[in-house]
Amino acid sequence: MSSLLNKSRPPVFCPGCSHERVAHALDKAFLNINLSGDQIVMVSDIGCSGLFDTFFNTHAFHGLHGRALTYAAGLKLSRPELNVVVTMGDGGLGIGGAHLLAACRRNLDLTLLVLNNFNFGMTGGQCSATTPTEAQVGSGFLNQLERPLDVCEVASAAGIAYAARCSSYRKDLSEEIEKAIRFNGFSLIDMWGICPGRFTKRNRLTPKDIENSLFALPPMKGAVSGNVRKEYSRHYKELAKSRKTVAAPVKIKASLIPPNTDRQEVIILGSAGQRIVTAGEILCLAGLSAGLNATQKNDYPITVLRGHSISELVLSSEEIGFTGILNPDVIVVLSQEGVDRRKNFFDTLNEKTIVLQVPEVKIPSCKARIMHIDFKAQGIKSQDRALASLSILAKLNKVISLEMLQSALKIRFKDQALDLSLDLVDRVETGSM
Repeated sequence: MSSLLNKSRPPVFCPGCSHERVAHALDKAFLNINLSGDQIVMVSDIGCSGLFDTFFNTHAFHGLHGRALTYAAGLKLSRPELNVVVTMGDGGLGIGGAHLLAACRRNLDLTLLVLNNFNFGMTGGQCSATTPTEAQVGSGFLNQLERPLDVCEVASAAGIAYAARCSSYRKDLSEEIEKAIRFNGFSLIDMWGICPGRFTKRNRLTPKDIENSLFALPPMKGAVSGNVRKEYSRHYKELAKSRKTVAAPVKIKASLIPPNTDRQEVIILGSAGQRIVTAGEILCLAGLSAGLNATQKNDYPITVLRGHSISELVLSSEEIGFTGILNPDVIVVLSQEGVDRRKNFFDTLNEKTIVLQVPEVKIPSCKARIMHIDFKAQGIKSQDRALASLSILAKLNKVISLEMLQSALKIRFKDQALDLSLDLVDRVETGSM
């Protein structure tokens, strides 16, 4: 098998850059494993290491700075037969550090080559996550404020199964890369090299210096004792076999006739605890039971146990391309918090819109038709009023029919919950305009 290096775009780096040695060593490793270009995906991001995807005749993915491992994970999960090799500089490593930790914990069969030259070489020689404290770099004294990252130690602590650190100048570099690629799991090589274009203009660093510095560190030569385990995708398949098969999605048969096949827009304005989102889901299920398309958008704060809760629904016989609401047919008003969140809607309402309003909530002056509903007088609790509002719409044959609502409840609930909801729908009385 011949070289996989791209003859029309050969590796070109600054004279003396260690990245070029890595490129040729990686090519040799591919040849030793007998891999063809269609069996490999090169994944890279930004920086000098990001040029690697153009230097090889393989599949390639070039993404955002620091995010290469995320793309690589998706590629490997979707195409497990491919050999996915990630090249990343120390700059990208620092930017996407959380992705490195996730990859170490996950142990998906990827190979990460960290081309570590101790600075952001492409953008001006600024300090990176691995820049030595005593180095002179293009970002002033900032590196003196931070402790440099030991890539392999961090990866080991995060659970990586295979980690090695080495010089980019060692004679058997291709063999080191080959071992990492052959490893069945997430493998990383922290490859120390020289950036002559930036770093060594201010700092003395030679291959011998790198060798001496590596010798002074605890050896990292491959499999990490205590972290070696099953590869992620293989282990996933084993565990998945022991689980019950997930039930197929419920199929809703369109057997009912809707009151209106035109686009119908409904907004339910409530607060936490009033089951607003559930009512919106039920309205959508009712629409589906009559062959309508349905969309639901919900709005509530992070504090889900308090605050507004809003559901915006669209039903239509036509495909719904725009899910926003401009001219609502119905607004259900159940709490002041919901109204305050959407008070601007009321300025544009006309007499075609029906507003179902409980007496304790105030709404802005508008031209809509107001129907006052005293749920409290009917003995309907706050958490049941959203469903009760749907019952009123159904009994008015507005948006949905009673049969559509009953069908939706039978889809959504079972046993006692179904009996209680059907009873509620039956006993709700419509209000006055």
